[in-house]
Amino acid sequence: MDLQLNKKTALVTGATAGIGLEIARTLAVEGAEVLITGRSRAKLEQAVEDIRASGGKLIRGVLADAATAEGAALIQKEASDVDILVNNLGIYESKPFAEITDADWLSYINVNVMSGVRLSRAYFRGMLKRNWGRIIFISSESALTIPPDMIHYATTKTAQLSISRGLANLTKGTKVTVNSVLPGPTHSEGIVDFLRSVSSEPEAPADKIVAEFFAKHRSSSLLQRMIEPGEIASLVAYLASPLSAATNGAVLRAEGGLVTTLD
Repeated sequence: MDLQLNKKTALVTGATAGIGLEIARTLAVEGAEVLITGRSRAKLEQAVEDIRASGGKLIRGVLADAATAEGAALIQKEASDVDILVNNLGIYESKPFAEITDADWLSYINVNVMSGVRLSRAYFRGMLKRNWGRIIFISSESALTIPPDMIHYATTKTAQLSISRGLANLTKGTKVTVNSVLPGPTHSEGIVDFLRSVSSEPEAPADKIVAEFFAKHRSSSLLQRMIEPGEIASLVAYLASPLSAATNGAVLRAEGGLVTTLD
């Protein structure tokens, strides 16, 4: 299927590994001109090379921290306008609520929420003016099913849904859409370390730790396995495409089969 992404420009934040990398790769291979962000020059350059090796020719990176106002300004300097914005940058951890400090809360808000707010604010007006655009927030199933050991993380992911829906309300009658994707547990950099941090046997083999996680913490999961980043990327690429014109203001849960359109 041709996703009709030729001549479209895309920005994907936090795209040097995991879900972000696979989203950027898929968009680039589909013909979009893609800009990715990262804080490590070595990882950024490696990601660009990796995507080019997969056939994504129009790919470049910008060394910038999208979680800061300075980083957002640098990104805008590199790309004054984009057709597709994927707000993927995010951090997560398991931590008891009583131990989550003010600094933790502010850090999570800056990285998971404000990175998307600043860039959406920068590009939304141009999309409306051109009467075409896509803003996609990579949220999490934790936005709806709040893990008791990740309340700060879940709060930021729920905030993304509010921002996404609010922006969608501002697109009435246009060809601009704003949607949120809510992945379940996904294979990504650092996921095994995270699962070990919540496991009863941190030194157990990885497959045993994963099985315990789903049995104890995600018993309602239909997949009962980690989602592959490429599976999320395929969904995001469709939402970024002109083919998804009728999907707006939606929350798409990538695990569990829930697709809720909020119109």
